Amino acid sequence: MSQVEESIEVHVPVRAAYNQWTQFEDFPQFMDGVERIEQRTDTLTHWKTKIGGVEREFDAEITEQIPDERVAWSSVGGQAHQAGVVTFHYIDDHTTKIMLQLDYEPEGLAETVGDKLGFVKRQATGDLERFKGFIESRGGTETGAWRGEV
Repeated sequence: MSQVEESIEVHVPVRAAYNQWTQFEDFPQFMDGVERIEQRTDTLTHWKTKIGGVEREFDAEITEQIPDERVAWSSVGGQAHQAGVVTFHYIDDHTTKIMLQLDYEPEGLAETVGDKLGFVKRQATGDLERFKGFIESRGGTETGAWRGEV
């Protein structure tokens, strides 16, 4: 099992950053390699990805969700084996620190080599930077919100 930990500060309030992160179907707009996400239930999403020429489809279950604090998930079934948590930290009224922790299991030689070369870490860094650009370019206005608790 490999791990990635990354963080970024975004210049929007915690509520806006968290609300946007709950809009899983918008992830393809800022996550490289994510082609589509379908929100099937409040706690189940279906992902279609294509990263480094490798296509995957899998389900991910939200295992914990606390508004303005954290979203945790774990893949279920399918080809990809991963789990993670994103936490949201108040810096000031207009700044939030987002921290990502991801555990994943590379499959096959290409993914194992890519893991050793830091591909997933760079991918996570880029995705967080694109999220920052996405939410900040909207003036901190999220595309939606889900404020339920899991």
